[in-house]
Amino acid sequence: MIDLFSEETEGIKVNGTITVVKADFLEAYSCSWDALFDGFNRFYAITYSSSVDFICKVLKKIASAEIIFGFEKIISHSLQEVMAYQDVTIERLREGSSQNKIDLISRIDSGSLKLFVARKQLSHEKIYLLEADDGRKRVITGSANLSNHAFSGIQRENICYFDGDDAFNWYFDHFQRLKNDSSDDITVKAIAVADAGEHLDTLPIAKTVAVKKMFAFIPEPVNSLQEEAIRFALNVENLAKKISPFMPQPDKKGMTLIVPDTITQIKRRIIAAQVQEKELRSEYPELLVDCGEQTAILNGTALDIHPEKKDIVHDVSLFLEYMTGFEKFHGDINPMQARYFELFVWFFASPFMAALRTTAALYNHSLFPYPAFGLVYGQSKAGKTSFLETLLKMMIGQKTKIAARDFTRTSIDKLKWAVKGAPVIVDDIDQIRFKDHGVETIKNDDFGVADRLMTYPAVIISANEDVKVVAPELVRRMVIFRIRGALTNSELMKSNTVRRIQKNIGTAFYREYLGRMLPKVSEMLRQLCSDEEAIPPDVLAASSTVIVDIISETTPHMPDFIRLLSLDNYFDEKITGSFAIKTICDIWRTNKKAFSIDRHNNELRYNAGQTYEADRIIKELPESLEARRSREWVVMNLSKARDFFGINFRKKLLF
Repeated sequence: MIDLFSEETEGIKVNGTITVVKADFLEAYSCSWDALFDGFNRFYAITYSSSVDFICKVLKKIASAEIIFGFEKIISHSLQEVMAYQDVTIERLREGSSQNKIDLISRIDSGSLKLFVARKQLSHEKIYLLEADDGRKRVITGSANLSNHAFSGIQRENICYFDGDDAFNWYFDHFQRLKNDSSDDITVKAIAVADAGEHLDTLPIAKTVAVKKMFAFIPEPVNSLQEEAIRFALNVENLAKKISPFMPQPDKKGMTLIVPDTITQIKRRIIAAQVQEKELRSEYPELLVDCGEQTAILNGTALDIHPEKKDIVHDVSLFLEYMTGFEKFHGDINPMQARYFELFVWFFASPFMAALRTTAALYNHSLFPYPAFGLVYGQSKAGKTSFLETLLKMMIGQKTKIAARDFTRTSIDKLKWAVKGAPVIVDDIDQIRFKDHGVETIKNDDFGVADRLMTYPAVIISANEDVKVVAPELVRRMVIFRIRGALTNSELMKSNTVRRIQKNIGTAFYREYLGRMLPKVSEMLRQLCSDEEAIPPDVLAASSTVIVDIISETTPHMPDFIRLLSLDNYFDEKITGSFAIKTICDIWRTNKKAFSIDRHNNELRYNAGQTYEADRIIKELPESLEARRSREWVVMNLSKARDFFGINFRKKLLF
């Protein structure tokens, strides 16, 4: 039998050798777990994935016991990971039945049970040492953790035992060194408390710090040959990430020095963050769409996703009245209504984006077809904010948004952890804040993927004209809606339509939408899981199909802006470059002198007047135009510019 527990380097020595326990094979037979443990008085164990119920069964047979809970996954040895692991381990002890919890606390209190939790990476060994008053000794080892499944015969395990002093003494020496060098006591108080976040000072490592007065936490080299194998490892990673911002910073050598006061400070920061998260959860609704169960739950209450026809008709008619109201605006009305409808289609589909993005990433598909950020911008008094509020009211029956001053990468990440489903609206952001905080936030494609988050919200940003143009690296990561048109101040003050519609519109339209979309998205998730080579399914096309179907079934006259869409309507180069197209077309029509045409070199040159205007144009142009800036001039490929702008760029001769 090979034993991979080696004191040198976690089972593998520096010179490449391993410690081996030589054993003779006597026989193999079947027996109950009771037969292995009966007749002994003292118990010493190293285990990983365990069950509280089975531990309590064993303890009923044993007068005294010491158990070390280890962690076999590769960890970085950071303070936050150790604290997170200890918290998750103790939480599992708390989650047992009330009687088991009482039994554990009673045994610890009497001194007949001592529990320890690791603060460093261990081996894969599971060791159970048994000792009787009459001198008998036994070592049980192999693959079995201290759980019902492992010792009941439900799952296959490799279980071996040795009787006698030699094996016991050898393994007991390992147990003692592990206990003394790399584990902390689990106290009665740690198990008894209700919430570890508010009682961080009860964690085993906190007790060690309190006793020793000072404790140097030093990173150790990670053994790359060890593998991930514990079921709650993902919970440890998630919690470590969440509490990481509250940890003290290591010094230049990577050492973190902590004193009792450090634990108090961390505890205070975590409590403050928990209060903030609770406030966020209470302010923002929780919309959980479950494609597997084909259900939608809003703030803990299941939604009726098959509402009555009359309620759907009512909501559809109010929505169409709202959209018709844009005809009173000044500007290019038809494109304005079309853009707002495109925003509507994405907004309704946004609660599905998290699940689609996470699944796509896990199965090596592109994330771009499932944008979790949106930007609607244009001149003021264009109705952007009220439109977003109305859409949210149609989805969840309330209006919520955050102010631009609260928009930072940190705040958005916190919101995406705390809020579920319903999109977050960021209102009236300016160019500086968008550039300083929006760019890196939107470029963070990996958010939620490692943690397999399936319910985080999309974020829609509202901005005025000072957000001039969006950088190319953001264009493919978010849906963008540039709105041209507005009301005058007097018209805005006289209008009561928006307030009346927002007051009377319900959620029936959206609930019917969910009922039809859930099976479609469920099939999309299946497709993403089954074929890495397949074209990713188009959720925006499906969303527009459902919306068009609902509206066509409830109204006799379909407005032109209600139409089927696809991903191309959001990310085609002529859509993302619409500002540049309009600028070039308008200037060509009114001032051809701003252009220089060099047919010999196949170049079109446009004088933008200022270098920043030239940069602004170039950012929206596709790579195929080979656009570059020469001072205030934008230089493009002439033949490709003709196709893109739909202009032949020929100047007429005047006689």
